[in-house]
Amino acid sequence: MIPTIKLIEKEQQLGNTVIIVPSLERLPAGLFSASEKRYIRERVTDYKEEVVSFNRLTHLEYVYVVKEEPDLPKRLEAARKAGDKVAGCLNSAKAKKVTLFDPEGEGGIVLAFAEGMALGSYQFLKYMKDREKENTLKEIEVYTPPPAPLPTLSGRGRGGVHLNILLDAVARCRDLINEPNSYLTATVFAREAEKMAKESGARAEVMNKQKIAALKMGGLLGVNQGSLEPPTFTVMEWKPADAVNDKPLVLVGKGIVYDSGGMNLKPGDSMRNMKDDMSGAGAVAAAVYAIAKAGLPVHVVGLMPATDNRPGPRAFVSSDIITMHDGTTVEVIDTDAEGRLILADALSYARRFDPMLVIDLATLTGAAVRAFGKFGAAAMQSKAVKELELLKQSGFAVHERLVEIPAWDEYGDLIKSDIADLKNLGPPEAGMITAGKFLEKFTGYPYIHLDIAGPAFLDQRDSYRGQGGTGFGVRLLFEFAHLLTRSPF
Repeated sequence: MIPTIKLIEKEQQLGNTVIIVPSLERLPAGLFSASEKRYIRERVTDYKEEVVSFNRLTHLEYVYVVKEEPDLPKRLEAARKAGDKVAGCLNSAKAKKVTLFDPEGEGGIVLAFAEGMALGSYQFLKYMKDREKENTLKEIEVYTPPPAPLPTLSGRGRGGVHLNILLDAVARCRDLINEPNSYLTATVFAREAEKMAKESGARAEVMNKQKIAALKMGGLLGVNQGSLEPPTFTVMEWKPADAVNDKPLVLVGKGIVYDSGGMNLKPGDSMRNMKDDMSGAGAVAAAVYAIAKAGLPVHVVGLMPATDNRPGPRAFVSSDIITMHDGTTVEVIDTDAEGRLILADALSYARRFDPMLVIDLATLTGAAVRAFGKFGAAAMQSKAVKELELLKQSGFAVHERLVEIPAWDEYGDLIKSDIADLKNLGPPEAGMITAGKFLEKFTGYPYIHLDIAGPAFLDQRDSYRGQGGTGFGVRLLFEFAHLLTRSPF
């Protein structure tokens, strides 16, 4: 559970409050004494503190002066981080509610602050016996006195984003990622996606192993061979009558619920967090849920192939040749390059929807982690130049940033096989690019590949992104869908 954000039209009784102003000169009259104003100025100007706090004994007060920054996305991100900081203080004080006081009508900044508070309060405590550390903050009120314009929870200053729905979707995605494989098998993942579809009004179909075999999805079946658990292939669809797009936006997520590396077993502690290898599928399920529940007029389809990747008596091995859904043959070089195999089946399956655009999300390569760390995802496009620019714009707006990498033809030559159509792994160099080029072979439509291996899961807490599963991609895709409602391709 995360706190709920709500707008209030009347000032409440004294309680925990955050006053958010664009400058020190705009502090509301009557709230602070002259000495308190001098103290606030000193802390902000001399000590560069983002948030100044006052303990009023009966309640806590905080002052946040909006960061001086001409770039709006940077101001929004600074507000989210400040919100997370204040939420930490309030949770430590066992506070249940806080009011964000917006005297100047800084609606977008204030809602970003609330967003940081809510996401920063997320916890995964399902398996904790001792709940003493459970966060107490449950409600975030936003008050804007007249005549300043009221913000809207259908927007963060840009309109159209239903904030509570979106934050709930991020929390659901984080829950899925943080679940251990002892619970979250491919079958359970599919069941959780079905639940989200039912709650949001979307349609869901779960294909079992027999259906997957009938569709000849050799990549998904091959990876699953070493497992005792069957694979699943989940389709979620939201198709409103007033959709702005004639052809659907198709989202594809990698759903490896646990990756041991298969017969090419991962060394050392490299598989410690491999429950996160379904972060792409989790983001797709949560994004479709949010788009549908918010009623956005965008036709969207989510495709989520899921299995674990384990060694076993029947596990596929290096040098095997598998036949994919579209008939392409693939020489298996390394069983730990399995994510691209299940994604390839889904990407070729996506052709039946005649999509306007396909975006896949995958924790695909260590090369992406080494290149960009936790600060962004690698992006590659084919026939989707304008679409990627809009997606990058969405990424800056929600601080889920994308770095475009090249998709030159020469990289495709590195995955040619002598005995099959393709091989599933190229040389050590340019690993994240050759992985993307492998996937591109199964497309033919406008396509964007996102390698989210760096920001999807964090070993240490990072502000409102938390620790563990971050839900990276949910806010990005939702923002992108929202922008499509205003300027569809």
